[in-house]
Amino acid sequence: MPIPDYQTIMLPLLKFAGDKKEHSIREAIEYIANAFNLSEEERREVLPSGQQYIIDNRVGWARTYLKKAGLLESTKRSYFKITDLGLEVLQKNPEEINVKFLEQFPQFIEFRNLHKEKEEEKEEENLTQTPQELLEYGYQSIKKDLASELLNLVKKASPRFFEKLVVELLIKMGYGGSLKDAGKAIGQSGDGGIDGIIKEDKLGLDVIYIQAKRWENVVGSKEVRNFVGGLAGQRASKGVFITTSNFTKDALEYVKTIPHKVILIDGETLTQLMIENDVGVSKITSYDIKKIDSDYFEEE
Repeated sequence: MPIPDYQTIMLPLLKFAGDKKEHSIREAIEYIANAFNLSEEERREVLPSGQQYIIDNRVGWARTYLKKAGLLESTKRSYFKITDLGLEVLQKNPEEINVKFLEQFPQFIEFRNLHKEKEEEKEEENLTQTPQELLEYGYQSIKKDLASELLNLVKKASPRFFEKLVVELLIKMGYGGSLKDAGKAIGQSGDGGIDGIIKEDKLGLDVIYIQAKRWENVVGSKEVRNFVGGLAGQRASKGVFITTSNFTKDALEYVKTIPHKVILIDGETLTQLMIENDVGVSKITSYDIKKIDSDYFEEE
């Protein structure tokens, strides 16, 4: 079944704490995962940042909201238990606990008013994602739109500009030595489908052969085979094939069967690398998400 949203988790989590015992957040996560029959794959599904499991994040936020309403309380770092108010709520046997339900408690209203305007509060009642998830998914959406716009611009660029773009990207990624040397190398036309060469490191201990195609059509195994043939003619073992389009399945499978180390970079990967290495993009703003340092407040 799908991973429950943080509001759906609230009631089962409060019931879990209804035994009046002290529980760790890890115990709670395991309980919720079992209660909703989550598969191993679902338990390991992560946020877009890849830094936290989704179920861990949602249980954490459910616990936070219950604490803000006074139904749970922290006992020590990463541990909690139910409060008398929480027990009173369970005795009433509610069918559901969500943000709207918690608004009957003054301390929760106070918590919400510190962070949200009234209109925003009404909108968030229907949300099924935690604030952190909304931020991360929003970031991924912006990044996806940026990549799409970036790829369209790259496809419209002249061959000369595309060549310059590839050079700058490889330099930013740590290849090619100096920009001057890299530009000379990639500007050389080679045989057998090779557009140029670039140093693998600043000392030039090895070189990488490059093929860069600003195409709309899908690149098939024939073009990749020609490139590999060119590598063999140069007694080279490493190559990078870059295109603004995509590679066929046959092309992707082919490079897995050859002794040469050939990396295929399609349009989507190209734009992601450009974004990661600040090529053709600029930073508008950044946000630091902070949390309480529990260790700081522990007294010996």
